[in-house]
Amino acid sequence: MNDSIESSAQGARWLLLIHAIPPKPDYFRVKVRRRLQKIGAAALKNSVYVLANGDEALEDFLWLARAIEDEGGEAMVCEATFIEGISDREIEAKLHDQVAGESDPAVAPGVAGAPRGAVWVTREGVKVDRIASAWLIRRFVDPAARFKFVPARGYQPAPGELRFDMFRAEYTHEHDGCTFETLCVKFGLADPALRAIGEIVHDIDCKDEKFGRAETDGIAGLVQGIVASHPRDAERLERGAAALDDLYAWFGKPR
Repeated sequence: MNDSIESSAQGARWLLLIHAIPPKPDYFRVKVRRRLQKIGAAALKNSVYVLANGDEALEDFLWLARAIEDEGGEAMVCEATFIEGISDREIEAKLHDQVAGESDPAVAPGVAGAPRGAVWVTREGVKVDRIASAWLIRRFVDPAARFKFVPARGYQPAPGELRFDMFRAEYTHEHDGCTFETLCVKFGLADPALRAIGEIVHDIDCKDEKFGRAETDGIAGLVQGIVASHPRDAERLERGAAALDDLYAWFGKPR
């Protein structure tokens, strides 16, 4: 995929991802479908997905297109204006339904009363607490969450934006807890598997060895590897989310 980005359709309202995924491995098709649901993309046709045109949407589609190509598939991202066959209002309705969580029951629908499809803002250069908190937000709080990365100080949020793990954030460290723990408390997430992950995140982020779990050093090394290998924050979130999905499944297994 060409890394250069040029806007060839001035004022185009929509972005399209058109892809062909190889039949194997099976898990990758599921991963792509879940990722499309998480970013709020709606299916127009088989293997054709749409988002409203914007910087965050473009980044989401480009990352996914690159991931598909890395697995041997094909993908293209384009801007589009629809002339016939579907109206802008019909596309808006599809996107609204997708945000409402109707497309993939395998993804958690979000906490009742929590934000839906909000822009969640955090500091650039994400590491363990921000990676884990973003995963928690998308999987358990706001499945259609979108993320923005800004300087640590001086950012003035736009109306409706929510900040986490940064100066004057709505959700950040409280008392001796890390942001991941704060989010669990604020949204009533009492799952024992989440508590275990929160203890690991706490000890890595706060460096106080409060919980001393045996898994902490290994997870810390994994996070360091993600940070070292992926300079872009969106990629760090994606790689971290895959690892956290597996970790959550492990802690959720009956013992």
